[in-house]
Amino acid sequence: MAALPGDPLRRALLRGSCASLLLPLMGSGLLIPARVLAADWNRPAFTARSISEALRAYGADGAVDSLEISIVAPEIAENGAKVEIEISCGLPDTRSLAVFADRNPMPLCAALDFSPGVLPYARLQLKLAETTRVRVVARTGDGKIHVASREVKVTLGGCGA
Repeated sequence: MAALPGDPLRRALLRGSCASLLLPLMGSGLLIPARVLAADWNRPAFTARSISEALRAYGADGAVDSLEISIVAPEIAENGAKVEIEISCGLPDTRSLAVFADRNPMPLCAALDFSPGVLPYARLQLKLAETTRVRVVARTGDGKIHVASREVKVTLGGCGA
C-alpha cells in the first residue's frame, strides 16, 4: 500500500529524519543560525549621514573618474520614491559596484559584489530625497577604485518630508 500525502506515519518519519540530520551539524558547530543568517556588511558606510563620510567609510574617498562606468537614469524624475537606474561597467575584473545618492539622508543606496569574470550590470530602483548627484563607485580586482556620476532632478522627494 502506497503512502498518501497526508499519511501521519510519513509525516512523522520526515520530521524525525530532518531532526536527526541537523542535530550532529548543530552539535559540531557547523550549523550556527547566527552565521547562516547574518551576512557581512559595511555598517559605517550604510549608516553615514553625509556623502564624504559614506565615501570614506566605503574606502572610496580617493576614487578616479572613469568613462567605463555607464549610468542610465532619467534626467528628471517626477517622483523620487521610485527612480530607476541602470548601471554597467566596462572596467576589467570589476569586483563591486556601490551606488551613492549625495543628498539622501543616508547616501549609500546599494553595494553589489560580483564574481571574477562577470560583466557587472545592475538595474536598481532608488528612493531619492531631492535633486541629487548619483555616484557609482567600482572596485576592481587590483584594488583600484573608479567613480562616475550623473545628476538626477527630482520634482517630488521620496525620503519623507
